[in-house]
Parts: sequence; structure tokens; C-alpha cells
Amino acid sequence: MKIGLFFGSFNPVHIGHMIIAQYFVENTDIDKVWMVVSPQNPFKQKEHLLNEYDRLHLVELAIGKHLNIAACSIEFQLPKPSYTIDTLVYLGEKYPSDQFCLLMGEDNLISLPKWKNAEIILRDYPIFVYSRAVEVKEHADIYGNITRLHVPLLDISSTFIRAQIAAGKDIHYYVPDSVYQYITEMNLYKK
Repeated sequence: MKIGLFFGSFNPVHIGHMIIAQYFVENTDIDKVWMVVSPQNPFKQKEHLLNEYDRLHLVELAIGKHLNIAACSIEFQLPKPSYTIDTLVYLGEKYPSDQFCLLMGEDNLISLPKWKNAEIILRDYPIFVYSRAVEVKEHADIYGNITRLHVPLLDISSTFIRAQIAAGKDIHYYVPDSVYQYITEMNLYKK
């Protein structure tokens, strides 16, 4: 099975994340998308992160009963901070009959040369790239099995959603209904 790994803090998961996951399931040869909740991205501050299990639960709520998208907590049991190469190696050992590929925004592709063992990732794993606020283009210093796709995107971010909540504003249409209900009921992201 070909599994697309969509890494993220998902702090919180929002409609934009779900559009990306759905697009890859429906418009590529990827059989399943695993939304990998990263406990701690080495490039992000941990202080603003909701507990990893709460973020995982929000992703599970967002996915609902979709059969080809799954929440993945694999990085919870790996050393922190999380490094993509370590997760890929671990998954390859745990699921040797599956093929893993990466799903990422153009901004992450640009920063990929700074990642731990980036040359191995580029050499050994297919990468599907969706454009973000930056222009989709070839990068002279980045080579690999890279497929670029024009995914319909919303100009929305988890940072924006957290700021809206902190300001007492309604986020109902930015997140799936089940995620909205849980955030509201549990009073999450309020300062």
C-alpha cells in the first residue's frame, strides 16, 4: 500500500488540512493519507502547543469515518523533538510491505535541506508538494522524486485560529464541526 504521510502539529487541525488530505487521496496514486501528529517539531516553539493527545483527538474528530485518511500517533513513542527521517525509518521497519511518501507544502520543501538527513529523504522517498503562499517553482539545490500539485488551498492557519479563539472570536467555519464542538466544550486555546 502507498501511504502519504502528512506531518503537522495540527494545533488545531482545520478545514485547510482536511482539504489537502482529501485531495491527495482522491487525485494521486496514494492509497491512504496518515495525518502524523508531531509532538514537537524541532523548528517550532513548544510553548504554544496543545497537549499532543488532545491534538490527536482533534485530528480523529476531523477525519470522522473517512476510510482513506487516518490519524497517526507514531511520533509519540519516538524521541523528541521529532525528526522526519527517524519516523520514516521506524515506519519502514514496522511496515516493510508499505511504501511511504511525504506530503508537504512548498515552504517545507524549501526548508528541507536544513532537515536531519535531508539527502536520504530526497534520495529514498517520493515527495508530493502542494503550493502555499510561495510560488511553485523548481529549486536548483533540491533534487529527488518530487511531484508538484496544484491543490485547492485556503489562506488559513492554525496560528490564525488560535489568535481568533484567544480574542473571543468565532471559528466555527474554519474547523470541522466536530473539532469546533470539542474546542468549545473543552475551552481550548483560551488564554
